[in-house]
Amino acid sequence: MAPNNINIKLIFILLGITLIFSCKNVTHNNLPNVYVDYTLDLDKPEYNELNTPGNYIYITGGVSGIIVYHDLDGSFKAYERACPYDYYDCGGRVSVTDLDRGVMKDTLCCESEFSLTNDGLVLKGPAATPLREYKVYYYPNSNTLRITSY
Repeated sequence: MAPNNINIKLIFILLGITLIFSCKNVTHNNLPNVYVDYTLDLDKPEYNELNTPGNYIYITGGVSGIIVYHDLDGSFKAYERACPYDYYDCGGRVSVTDLDRGVMKDTLCCESEFSLTNDGLVLKGPAATPLREYKVYYYPNSNTLRITSY
């Protein structure tokens, strides 16, 4: 019976060690779901920057604000500013830090970097999940953008 007790103890020790080390790699990608439905009139001065491809603005809304970007290909993108890695730990919030390279970064907490031009994908961790991307509809006849969470 002694060898079986040793095997059981060894299994529990290994399980405990695994849990301890795996907790350090947990990603916090469970941001609260929030309702987003904004229409931006790009003829208004506060949104004028978005008329030029390559520019971006910050707007209120979402969990921690939204980055709206006019991509060089003419499309528009909208990303949640709450960092999916550390929002609950320290309120991490991404900002555009290098427009030339298309980089957004959480400079407050974890230093994770995300792609502004490629669907908010992680460029540098510890974040393992991309930024939440909102749906954007452009209506050229009225020069408006609609940003939604659905």
